[in-house]
Amino acid sequence: MFGSFHHTTFGAAAIFVALTRIAAAQSAPALDRTVLPIADPIPPTYTEMDVRNTQPPPRFEVKAPEGAPNVIIVLIDDLGFGATTTFGGPISTPTLDQLAQEGLRYNNFHTTALCSPTRVALKSGRNHHTNNTGSIMETATAYPGNTGAIPNRVAPLAEMLRLNGYSTGAFGKWHETAAWETSVSGPFDRWPIHQGFDKFYGFIGGETDQWSPLIFDGVRRINPPHTEGYHFTEDMTNQAINWMKAQQSMTPDKPFFIYFATGATHAPHHVPKDWIEKYHGQFDNGWDAVREASYERQKSQGIIPENTMLPPRPEDIAAWDDLPEDHKTLFRRQAEVFAGFVAHTDHNIGRLVQAVDDIGETDNTMIIYIAGDNGTSAEGGMVGMFNEMTYFNGVQEKVEDLLPLIDKWGSPDTFPHMSAGWAIAFDAPFKWTKQVASDFGGTRNGMVVRWPAGIEKGGGMRSQFGHVIDVAPTVLEAASLPEPRMVNGIPQVPIEGTSLLYTFNDADAPERHTTQYFEIFGNRAIYRDGWLARTVHYAPWDSSGKRKPLEDDVWDLYHVQEDFSLANNLASEHPEKLAEMQALFMTEAAKYHVFPIDDRLIERTNPALAGRPDLIGDRTSLTLYEGMNGMLENTFINVKNRSMKITAEIEIPEGGASGALLVQGSRYGGWSLHVREGRPAYEYNFLGLERFVVEGPDPLPAGPATVVLDFAYDGGGLGKGGTATISVNGEQVAESRIGRTQPNVFSADETADVGLDNQTPVAQGIGYGPEETKFTGTIHEIVIEVM
Repeated sequence: MFGSFHHTTFGAAAIFVALTRIAAAQSAPALDRTVLPIADPIPPTYTEMDVRNTQPPPRFEVKAPEGAPNVIIVLIDDLGFGATTTFGGPISTPTLDQLAQEGLRYNNFHTTALCSPTRVALKSGRNHHTNNTGSIMETATAYPGNTGAIPNRVAPLAEMLRLNGYSTGAFGKWHETAAWETSVSGPFDRWPIHQGFDKFYGFIGGETDQWSPLIFDGVRRINPPHTEGYHFTEDMTNQAINWMKAQQSMTPDKPFFIYFATGATHAPHHVPKDWIEKYHGQFDNGWDAVREASYERQKSQGIIPENTMLPPRPEDIAAWDDLPEDHKTLFRRQAEVFAGFVAHTDHNIGRLVQAVDDIGETDNTMIIYIAGDNGTSAEGGMVGMFNEMTYFNGVQEKVEDLLPLIDKWGSPDTFPHMSAGWAIAFDAPFKWTKQVASDFGGTRNGMVVRWPAGIEKGGGMRSQFGHVIDVAPTVLEAASLPEPRMVNGIPQVPIEGTSLLYTFNDADAPERHTTQYFEIFGNRAIYRDGWLARTVHYAPWDSSGKRKPLEDDVWDLYHVQEDFSLANNLASEHPEKLAEMQALFMTEAAKYHVFPIDDRLIERTNPALAGRPDLIGDRTSLTLYEGMNGMLENTFINVKNRSMKITAEIEIPEGGASGALLVQGSRYGGWSLHVREGRPAYEYNFLGLERFVVEGPDPLPAGPATVVLDFAYDGGGLGKGGTATISVNGEQVAESRIGRTQPNVFSADETADVGLDNQTPVAQGIGYGPEETKFTGTIHEIVIEVM
């Protein structure tokens, strides 16, 4: 009887509560999603003392609009328009092909021509200069539009979605954090987890060693898994799949947003050998023949108009037939490695797409696959590189030195890049490459969108002008979300892109994005209504720093509606149109903080020359302690081109000690103060090409020791040598010459570490990785001073 009474009484109460909540929900005002976060409702007050005589208010929870899709944005690095089979290229990309068959291809979609600018524009819907990202973070300056500090008035798409009920995860490359904000001290406002992402697993800078990456999980640096044949692309894919499945398992009604940005196919070109061998012999005919074959396929497949012309290659790039045979042998291998890298990347994206299908989320998941954040990179120069750091230090590698290394190309023993001739080929049918914002070879990237619930018919081509700033408004419109006018208390700059949703089911819809400027390092252009005016200010393989005056640049004019590849310069035929377009560029450039233009490249890697903040500033000494590791180059004291002194206060246990004391860089360039087989030693590794070692003759005895390294720089310019002296407890024990030093950069991703060498080893003979290189004594303090 009691049980029956209990059931009846509380069943009626439950019905009453449910009806009350439904009524409350129906009477509740619609959410104002233009102000984020959405404010909690003011809670009601109660006068009734006994809770049994009351009903609680409806639970307030921000949910995504009904039917809002899951969203996956895939962004490949440094991959040009003419590389993939999906857009007529020679490299097999079955995942991209499949998505194109089930969705839409976009053959008139544009990026900014460079890494960081494209990424911030993609995820904010505003131009890169509006984001203060006129170039990569490592070359930021003091001027608006180029400071490298993304302003809080341009909230990213991830934050908009998160505050509207999405789960958000970012995997892979970031490259959007100000260079001086990448230390343990932060601030972390511009790190992924404060830019709208609940989850981040990847690397924070512009590139990483795919075999030995510098990985962050959130803001915590972690070591990669110890698995045989480890590769970062495979790792980040596993992480993304696991996160997505767990999120859908726990909250199947909550949509997710994944930003999946591979480090591939940016240098270093690292890929398992079996993927390289798939392309053995496929590039034997050389870059001219590959480019021409891609151009013909693109026409025959309807990817480019039949009347498209193939512009001549840049004058600096040699004709394949004119090359010596030994050059061809090297260059063929470079292309095989790059092709394997692309194919391996697409394969792993296929694993992510398959996981979406496996959990039944195919129909309502919008996948946007952008094949490149800019054109293929020509930064490998005329002959390519075994070690990409040579480019940033003004060292030209030679074919005769590279040929003996050909079988290692792409392996963990290399940090390679390919010859610029291949970049031209993989950017077909265009003339130029990455960094050239004034040519579609730098800015035109293939894009594919699959969304079965929102695209009525797959397999189509869309040719309306689009730009990377159009992606964020496209996602917002697909999710039925308004553009927010206020985010986290900050009034927002209006989104500058145009949603592409209007093209999904109307191939002939009139173009809506009708005006767009382009500018990177002085290469600049302006598009309006089917016309493009442009000037090529410099070539991307030119690291000399010598630039002609900006006012001396010659401008071209193209009617791109009739000239897909920018092959027919109409400047002399339509001078009035060119003048109109040049004036428009000046207006747009002033509006979006493009001015003043700074065309320096390598010089801007120096904070003092560039005018951006430097974490160390004017300090001439830095005190370090055990456990301080993972310090990126832009947050460590600058020891280049100057004298320095390192004083290490350590304790040697009975039986001796070994391991790293203080290191900076990688096996591809850097320096290391360490104890090897008990003896204090200093090794300067010049770009992996030459090693200079000074080492004490005797092991350090047990007990406290003061080890001092004095490096007296020769002076007289950049990259000079000097004399290194090691002292122990006040007595000199060794001295030797350091023949030359790196003037500009040690590493883009490897770090300064106390008591270990985190990734690839700078020095030989003390192990590999943080466990093997860990100092087996005790480090009390290390002081580094520069003069």
